[in-house]
Formats: sequence, structure tokens, C-alpha cells
Amino acid sequence: MRLVPLAYVAPATALFALLMLYPMVAVLRYSLLDRAITKRNAAFVGLDNYQTTFDDPVFWQATGHTLYFTVMSVVFHLLLGLAFALMLNSERVNPTIRSILRVLYILPWLFTAVIIAIIWRLLLDPEGVVNGVLMSLHIVDFKVEWFSSSSTALHAVTFVNIWAGYPLYMVSLLAGLQGIPRDLYEAAGIDGANPWQKFRHVTIPQLTPIMISVALLDFIWTMQVFALVWMTTGGGPIYATEMLSTYTYKLAFSRYQFSLASASAVLLLILSMSVTYFYIKHQKAR
Repeated sequence: MRLVPLAYVAPATALFALLMLYPMVAVLRYSLLDRAITKRNAAFVGLDNYQTTFDDPVFWQATGHTLYFTVMSVVFHLLLGLAFALMLNSERVNPTIRSILRVLYILPWLFTAVIIAIIWRLLLDPEGVVNGVLMSLHIVDFKVEWFSSSSTALHAVTFVNIWAGYPLYMVSLLAGLQGIPRDLYEAAGIDGANPWQKFRHVTIPQLTPIMISVALLDFIWTMQVFALVWMTTGGGPIYATEMLSTYTYKLAFSRYQFSLASASAVLLLILSMSVTYFYIKHQKAR
């Protein structure tokens, strides 16, 4: 009878081991070999692949871009999500308008990365709508190549990811706002608190656990974004938007250096797991 509970979880455990653990162990093994996959009797080289990766300036450039892309996305996801959640929770906004705004604000969440990439490549094309509007308002006097210029490509990709990801925060924070007891606001009002003080001392503390949880998850997911970057810029121009995900992909499937790609993938895994540790620690503390 003691084995019955184990029998229930055995299929899921086996599937997890087959689809998750085995590939992770295989990639870790490849990262310690020379010319893994392409060579039948690959030699064990220890940490040489990691040293080669660390010596590659493109790796550090991709790491910097990934951190910038991730941090900016998480910060603005939080700010936009909180702003829209407050708007949709406000009684000053007409209920009909609130319903319409909820549909409009959640639309980016319904699109796949491929559709989002196609939409914004059309909008940010030199002949696209964005340049047309900016030029008509005399904000710019030339057609900006948002995805083709090394000075604007990273910012453009980050902006697109911000637009695509804020609904997660909006929905989570809106649910949190609707769960805050009104008694807290009434008590604060009796104590003479103004709207800003209520927001600072009641709303923010009540939403902090949700914001931390969602932000940590978003950080982990955003570090691994591949499809959006690949479909918009492909990591270019000249490594201007190279991320760790695109860097690893190119090592494996453009240069066929699977050992180096495995080492890069393991480093990205370690970076993700370090953030995961803080997420699990926070969840346990809650």
C-alpha cells in the first residue's frame, strides 16, 4: 500500500525525466567533450569549452544584451501592468469603458511570438506607420531603421517585448487589487490618509508578494526569449541584439560547434537557476 502513491506520480516522473532531466544531463555531458555529436569518439576536454566561451567577446556582449533586455522588460512590465491594473480597478472609469479596455489591454497576450514579430516588423519598417506618424509630428526628420540600425535595434526589440509581456502583470495585479479588503482603505481614511498615502501604505504592501513572484518568473522567462528576437533581428545587425539564446543557437546550428553551444546553454541554465533559487526561497518565506 505504501507504493500506491508512488504509482500515481510515476508516469509524470518518468515523462519529466525523459523530456527534461535526460536532455539536461546530455547537454552537460556534451559541454565537457570535444566536437560532441559531430565526432564519433569525442574526447573529454573538461572545462576547455567553458574557457573558450568565456574568451569569446561575443559571449559577453550577448550576456550584456540579455541582462539589459531582461531588466528593462521586467521593470516596464511591472510599471505598465500596475498602471493598467489601477486604471481597470478604478471606480472613476465607466464600467463599459473598463470592459472595453480590458479586452484591448490583454490583446498582446493572445498573440504568438511569430505574429508579434511580424506585426512590429511592419509597424517599425522604414516605410511603416511608426515612422510616418513620427515624421508627421516632426519628432524625426528621417526614416528610422529601427531593427536595422545598431543604435536602435536593441531598444526596439526590448520595446516589442515590453508591449507583448505586460498583460501578465496587469491580470495578476488586478486580481490582487480586487482582493484587498476595503476595510483597510476605510481605516486609512479615518486616520486621515490621502489617496497617495493609501496607495503607498496599503496598496503597495498588499501587492508586494504578487509583484515579487511575477517579477522573478518574468525574469527567468525573459532571459530565455528566443523566437521574438530571432524573428525580428536574428541577433543583428552585427551582434547588436545578440542574446544568449541566439548566441547558443548560432553556435549549434550555424557553426555546428555543439560542444561550445552546450557550454553556453549550461551557463544560461546556471544563470536561470540562480534566479529560480530566489523565487523558491521567496515562495517558502510566504
